[in-house]
Amino acid sequence: MITFDNTYTSLPEKFYVKVQPEAVPHPQLFAFNDELARQLGLDLSSLSEEQRAAIFTGQALPEGASSLSLAYAGHQFGQFNPQLGDGRALLLGEVVAPNGERYDIQLKGSGATPWSRGGDGKSWVGPVIREYIVSEAMHHLGVPTTRALAAATTGERVFRESPLPGGIFTRVASSHIRIGTFEYFAARRDTESLKILADYAIDRHYPQCRRAENPYLAFLEEVGQRQAALVAKWMSLGFIHGVMNTDNMAISGETIDYGPCAFMDIFSSQKVFSSIDRGGRYAYGNQIRIAQWNLAQLANCLVPLVDADSNSSVKKLQQCISPLMDIYDEEWLKAMAARFGIFEPRSEDAEIVQAFLSNLEEQGLDFTIEFRRLADWMARKCSEDSPDATEDDGLKSFREMWLRRVGQQSQSLEQVAQQMQQSNPVYIPRNHQVERAIQAALAGDFSVFERMNDCLKKPFEKRDEFAEFELAPEPREVVTATFCGT
Repeated sequence: MITFDNTYTSLPEKFYVKVQPEAVPHPQLFAFNDELARQLGLDLSSLSEEQRAAIFTGQALPEGASSLSLAYAGHQFGQFNPQLGDGRALLLGEVVAPNGERYDIQLKGSGATPWSRGGDGKSWVGPVIREYIVSEAMHHLGVPTTRALAAATTGERVFRESPLPGGIFTRVASSHIRIGTFEYFAARRDTESLKILADYAIDRHYPQCRRAENPYLAFLEEVGQRQAALVAKWMSLGFIHGVMNTDNMAISGETIDYGPCAFMDIFSSQKVFSSIDRGGRYAYGNQIRIAQWNLAQLANCLVPLVDADSNSSVKKLQQCISPLMDIYDEEWLKAMAARFGIFEPRSEDAEIVQAFLSNLEEQGLDFTIEFRRLADWMARKCSEDSPDATEDDGLKSFREMWLRRVGQQSQSLEQVAQQMQQSNPVYIPRNHQVERAIQAALAGDFSVFERMNDCLKKPFEKRDEFAEFELAPEPREVVTATFCGT
C-alpha cells in the first residue's frame, strides 16, 4: 500500500483546507506508471484494478492520506491575485522514497474546493492526457519536472464548451510550494507565517541554507539558480511553458503545471502557444526574463525575513537576484553546447549557437528535426572515408565555424557524434501528436496515448516502429494555440 509521512499538515491550518474528493460514477484507470511507483516505494501489487482506480480518483482514500487543498496567491500575466489556491487539486499525501527523497502525491480534477471560485474543480480527459505525456517526456529528456503516476476516467461528463469525458490526473512533485505560496502570506502581511513557510521550504528543499550566514538570502539564491538552470533546459529543447505565472513556478526548480505548454515545431524566438497570451508575455524568448521577474516577487516576500532594516534587506535581496542572468547564460550555453558536441563550452561558443538558430528562424525550419539532422550529419561524417563537408544547405559558414571549434577539442569526432546523438532527441511530444492522442481517447481509443508514452521513454534512440512520431506536422495538423485545463 501507500505509507504516508505527511509534514505539510504540521503547518498552521491557514496553509491549507482539508477537503474530501467528490464521488464519481465509474472510476477507471487508463494509465499507471509502474516504474515511478517502484521508485516511490509504492507496493500496490495486492490491489485489484478497481481498488487502484478508487485510490487514484479519491474514491477510497488510503489510511494516513492528508487530502489537502493548498493556499497560494499569484501574479497572473503580471496582475496580482491575492487568493488562488488549489481550485481543482488535492494533496493526497507525502511519501518518502527508498532513496530518502520526499515527494507529494496530488490528485488533479477531483472536485471543487474553497478555492474553486465558482468552478466545478474537475478536469476533462484532454488535459490529463496532455500533462501525462508531456511531463513524462520531460523527465526522459532530462528536465526537472513533476511526474505522472496515474490517469483515470471518471464515467461522468464535464461541461466546458461542450460535454466532455471527465478525468483525474495523479501528479508527483518534490513539493507543491510555489512562489505564489509566499505571496499569499506576504499579501496579508503575515510575517509569522512567512517565516514558518520559509523555514519549512529550506528544511525540505535546501537544508544546506541553514549553515549560511543568512539562510533566507541563501534560499533565494538557491531557488534562483534552480530556476535559471530549468529555463535553460527548456530553451535548449524548444519548450514553451505557456503560463509562467508566479503560482506556476515551484521553488523546487521543477517544471509544474502543464496547461498551455508546447514544444516548438518551426523555430521562432517569439513563439507563443497560450491562447490567452495575446501580448506575448510568455513567449519562448521571454522565459528567462519572466523567471527573473518572478524571482523578484519572491524576493519582495522575503524582505521582512532577511533584515530588520527593510532598506538594508532590499539591497541584499537585489544583490542576490542580480547574478541570475549570468547564471542563466552559463546554463544555457552548457545545455546548447552539448547539442553541438562541445564538451567544455567557452563564451565565444554562443556565436556558433546563435548562427545555427538564426538560420533556423530565417529559413522557417523545424527546431528538433534540424538539431537531430546535424547530429546525424556528424555521425555520417565519422563513418565515411571522404565525407562531403560543403553541402549547400545555407549552413556552410556555420558548419565551417563549428567544425573548426570541435576540431580544437581533445575528444575525437566519433565522441563528438556520440555526444550529439545523446543530446539531440529524435522524439518530442509534438503538439499535433498529443492532440491526436486526445482525439482518439475521446473516441475510447487510448492506443495513440500508449504508443506515444512508449516512444518518449527513449527520446534519443531512433526506432523504426515509431517513425510517425519523428515527423513535423502537415499544414492541416499544425497546432497554433494550446489551452489551460480548467
